[in-house]
Amino acid sequence: MKYDFTIVGAGIVGLSTAYKLSLKYPNASILVLEKEDRVAAHQTGKNSGVVHSGIYYKPGSYKARNCVDGRLQLVDFCRKHDVAMEVCGKVIVATDDSEIPKLKEIYERGLKNEIEGIELIDAKRLHELEPHVNGVAAIHVPCSGIVDYAGMCRVLMQLLEEGNGKVQFNSEVSNISNKGDEIVIVAGGEKIRSHFLINCAGLYSDHVAKFAGVHSPVKIVPFKGEYYELKPEAQYLVKDLIYPLPNPEFPFLGVHFTRMALGGIECGPNAVFAFKREGYNKLSFNLKETTETFNFPGFWKMAREHWRMGIDEYRRSFSKKAFVKGLQKLIPAIREEHLEVSPSGIRAMALQPNGEILDDFYFEVVDRQIHVLNAPSPAATAGLAIGDEIVSRVEKHFKFHQPA
Repeated sequence: MKYDFTIVGAGIVGLSTAYKLSLKYPNASILVLEKEDRVAAHQTGKNSGVVHSGIYYKPGSYKARNCVDGRLQLVDFCRKHDVAMEVCGKVIVATDDSEIPKLKEIYERGLKNEIEGIELIDAKRLHELEPHVNGVAAIHVPCSGIVDYAGMCRVLMQLLEEGNGKVQFNSEVSNISNKGDEIVIVAGGEKIRSHFLINCAGLYSDHVAKFAGVHSPVKIVPFKGEYYELKPEAQYLVKDLIYPLPNPEFPFLGVHFTRMALGGIECGPNAVFAFKREGYNKLSFNLKETTETFNFPGFWKMAREHWRMGIDEYRRSFSKKAFVKGLQKLIPAIREEHLEVSPSGIRAMALQPNGEILDDFYFEVVDRQIHVLNAPSPAATAGLAIGDEIVSRVEKHFKFHQPA
């Protein structure tokens, strides 16, 4: 069979894209290739499950626009399809007076991004919302929430397969070539023919692009986020979502507290370089992937700029005491004995040759192919909106005539 659209990757971006294509072109045949035996096996299923508001992002950026649009779509979708989700709100906390100017900057950015309901609050109101937090002021973001992203992906797959779509597991892509008016994809040992290809491979998106002959200057560098979970006897310390002020020079939001949609409260993550793109254990290592990263000039330029922060993150990785000290800045009552290790996640961070972190969604379009080469947080929240973005690029760049 020759497919109209083949999508690589059954995470939230790949499945949202497939779903949106099926709505736009209901008679089109759509195949999603996934190298694992389930959907949402990596970034989508191993993140903190937060529905982001869009407050942090540069006004006018893809991130800002798609996060707000995607969040509104996500909430409607989950309510319609009974996916575990709750709009519970969060607080972004200033722990001392020196942080208040930065807090106000984030609030002003939130207003520019038209984040509904946000409010600067004083310590009294903060402690009404989160009684155990140490803070002098905060931003209350009532439209943030929590969701089961893996459950959402399973629903997207079901909806896709009720039409002309199919998700094929255990199908790792190993080669892509153009043959006349079709694309031939070798995956899981078989050849698949397709009119169009969309690469949503996340941590391996740059490798899939290279298979297709697209040599992007952007390189994926993996960063591991390690989490702890609060034991049941300490869960009273957190009501909903509690975030510190983010470091504007680093694309991570800092160690925070997250009530999970399926139960439990996570604490974290830190952010340490991962020596394997899908290496979730403390000592996971892949020589080929590590060498690839170390041979990329942009990695060393970034490392020189952020080495102090990197050392701090590794200290928290190997010292529970140091990790707890970071948590205590927000909730002083946290103790080592309150925490147990929770599964880690890996984030695909796109680096440029000059060492700059690519901080927005990034696509490359070539003949009958779209490659999503950077989909950082809040990509999960924005997934349905990114699907719309990709459909609009299909309309603009591809000459596709829907089958009757």
